[in-house]
Amino acid sequence: MSAKGCSHHHGHSYWHWKKRYRYIFFGALSFIILVLLAIFIIWLVLRPSKPSFYLQDASIAQFNFTAGTNLLTAIMQVTVSSRNPNDRIGIYYDKLDAFAVYQEQRVTTSTELPTGYQGHNDVVVWSPYLYGAAVPVTPYLSVALDQANAAGLLLVDINVEGRLRWKVGTWTSGHYHIHVSCPAFMAIDHGSGSNGDAPSFHFQHATWCSVDV
Repeated sequence: MSAKGCSHHHGHSYWHWKKRYRYIFFGALSFIILVLLAIFIIWLVLRPSKPSFYLQDASIAQFNFTAGTNLLTAIMQVTVSSRNPNDRIGIYYDKLDAFAVYQEQRVTTSTELPTGYQGHNDVVVWSPYLYGAAVPVTPYLSVALDQANAAGLLLVDINVEGRLRWKVGTWTSGHYHIHVSCPAFMAIDHGSGSNGDAPSFHFQHATWCSVDV
């Protein structure tokens, strides 16, 4: 075979394989695009509803402000429930922390809540203790507490923050941030503090929480 014929043969073979690889590449790319498009369409059809949270109970064992030092000590227990309202979408809670906020100031450290999978229309209940030992707060908090004592009503916000993922069939989404805020209305019993003892607090009523995902 002449050099010219050999060169022509190799050139034809090269373009043949290049064309085949191009078909394979575009075929694989088209398949991936179709799969992603199908997932996106399913996601639009099923579009998950965010979970609903409900503050069932709250009790305060201690909520004391130390004048002069601007330190607040709080001990409380809350019961919060979550319901997954979706019929076909599950929820993975990968991280959840609960803490208390008063007058837009965080007054307890974070308490980690048990995480896991929440199935369709399932309900999960947590009852964590929240602690804040000598937490530095702004001076005006003392004025707010005096006003709350005079009114006989204390409003503390119970917050839950973390990350979740949605599960549709065998597909699982990426992480989404979740923030929950639950108003806890506590009646203040002045009689119990008349002898210098700390006043007692009584939970008024269960409330729905605001949820942002």
